[in-house]
Amino acid sequence: MRQDESALDIVQDAMMKLAEKYADRPPGELPMLFQRILQNAIRDWFRRQKVRSTWTTLFSSFGGKDDDEDFDILETLQAEDTSNIPVSPAAQWEQAQLLTIIEQSIGKLPGRQREAFMLRYWEELDVAETAAAMGCSQGSVKTHCSRAVHALSAMLKSQGISLESILRTTEN
Repeated sequence: MRQDESALDIVQDAMMKLAEKYADRPPGELPMLFQRILQNAIRDWFRRQKVRSTWTTLFSSFGGKDDDEDFDILETLQAEDTSNIPVSPAAQWEQAQLLTIIEQSIGKLPGRQREAFMLRYWEELDVAETAAAMGCSQGSVKTHCSRAVHALSAMLKSQGISLESILRTTEN
């Protein structure tokens, strides 16, 4: 699938980063720097797409209730027609149980870790945007995200859930 708008955004972001950070460099170095920035931006975009695809699939079965006073961002998202919602009732039940466990695990994370995790991997903010939103340094965002991922992994693993079981459930 072609995503021309995304490609243009990536190139534009790379050009902006080059202009902002390397304007003082000699002109002969700029093509090489731009190539490196662009390659990194492309890799980052694909990584974000992969992570978001996994989480979107996992959380797509959450539904919102109009009379519920508690607002949950996950409830505002609608599953796409191409999502991996299981057809059989047994598979739907299994996925619902898995999603409940994942949601509870995310809820058990310390506030700053949960905030960093959701901003980076759900909202797709980059490290700088997440740092600005959280009012902390980029290094703190990276630390919070890393700790959140490790804590989630440990919590899920302690309940017998692995990445393979998550992917297997979403493929049914």
